[in-house]
Amino acid sequence: MTALYQAAAGAVYDRGYRPYSGPRGGRREATLALWRLSVRRALGLRRPWRQKVFPWTLLGLATIPAIINVGVAWVIRNNPVEMADFEFITYRDYVGVSTVLILFVALTAPDVVCPDRAQRVLPLLFSRPLTGVDYVLAKVGAIFFIVFGFSFLPQVVLFVGQMLVSRDGALSYFTDNAEVLWQVPIAVALLALLYAAVGVALASLTDRRIVGGVAIIGLAFVTSAIAGIVVDASQGDGTPLAVIGIFFVPLDLRDLVFLGHLHPIDSGLSGVEGGGLIAIVAYSVYVIAALAVLLYRYREVDL
Repeated sequence: MTALYQAAAGAVYDRGYRPYSGPRGGRREATLALWRLSVRRALGLRRPWRQKVFPWTLLGLATIPAIINVGVAWVIRNNPVEMADFEFITYRDYVGVSTVLILFVALTAPDVVCPDRAQRVLPLLFSRPLTGVDYVLAKVGAIFFIVFGFSFLPQVVLFVGQMLVSRDGALSYFTDNAEVLWQVPIAVALLALLYAAVGVALASLTDRRIVGGVAIIGLAFVTSAIAGIVVDASQGDGTPLAVIGIFFVPLDLRDLVFLGHLHPIDSGLSGVEGGGLIAIVAYSVYVIAALAVLLYRYREVDL
């Protein structure tokens, strides 16, 4: 009887588990941790190499125009006539390299949002000192950070490269183009904010990544196509309906930052009275609406 009891008895093994004795953070630390995790996931860090190919390839593609511009400028630097006429891409135009960024958002926004709902991780996340606002801030902030970086780094390459190959010297180029030091960050930040907010909002409406990505790409191209048709129908007079192209509204704000007015050719609002104000209002409406959708989707009472 004793032997049978001993055989059935359990045993406790010391595997070295120890309670956490370090500092405990609150909402801010939880939000930052979720933000870091989202950035790593979007960039493919600590993931198989296949997850790294697409985002870093897009960064390389976004940098190619800057490399070409600097390379050609270096080749013709000793020819004053050609150097004066050469301008492959400007800082303003570089902010408009939107197709690559839309593809990036379509890939990464669903990847950082959809798995949390599909794998039922949200109840676990919200069991920590984390609110719906914190969750939205972390996810939108992660996509904003990456889109901003992917837009800003090529501009840095272009600026530094132009300084180094300038015939008048680096200091002269710096002083002559000092205004881009504030124009580029502001224009890029405006673009990144709308792309991040709208992209994450669309991705939050589904738990399937492929559906979220298709929704983002579809919205971008359908609205831009409709806006193009409406602008063409205006016969060059411009129309307020040009703001239907959601992902291209930041380009009008870009022109306000760089030029102080809408571009007479590139903007569908050109010729419309108060076109700049219309662009600002439309931009604000899109961003606020996207954030409202996110806050509704991730309210704490309905996970």
